[in-house]
Amino acid sequence: MSVQERKQREQADRERLIVATARELAEQQGWDAVTTRRLAERIEYSQPVLYSHFRGKREIIGAVALEGATEMAAALRAATSAVDDPRARVAALARTYLDFAERNPAVYDAMFHLDGGLTFADDDSPEPLKNAFAVLLDGLGGVAGDGVPPGLFTEVFWASLHGLATLTRAGRLLPGDAGRRVDLLVHRLAAV
Repeated sequence: MSVQERKQREQADRERLIVATARELAEQQGWDAVTTRRLAERIEYSQPVLYSHFRGKREIIGAVALEGATEMAAALRAATSAVDDPRARVAALARTYLDFAERNPAVYDAMFHLDGGLTFADDDSPEPLKNAFAVLLDGLGGVAGDGVPPGLFTEVFWASLHGLATLTRAGRLLPGDAGRRVDLLVHRLAAV
């Protein structure tokens, strides 16, 4: 291995460590607790080393969001890949999405509530975001109904899931009705 390859590997390892540490700290104490000073202390590197990888907290949030989008896409794909029945596939997609949001609140915040400097719904959107949307689109294939553009249907379904995830986490919805909400969403929106 050349010196250049070793340095690149070490740089990638440090970036993964910074992102993993930020994510862990955010999940434990919230994003307000994630500062470059605290990250530097936890990973045992100086703040200038952190800044050599990320310009600041915003970029770190963006990196966590991209990692989260990749993980969410993989979970959605795994949950829906072996399900042939369209309604059951959509229900599995919805439950998996909501479960991901519940199990990873800081990552979900990085993806959708915080400014990570990411561009959504644009040609310039990072690939992990495009891929996550494509997995939703594929999972909802064939249930949009006649005359409804699949992309538009996916946006509405996604917005519904996001609303359920956000309102549930904020304690604005009765906790015992989560399953019924998913069933209602699938029944009303998925035209099979």
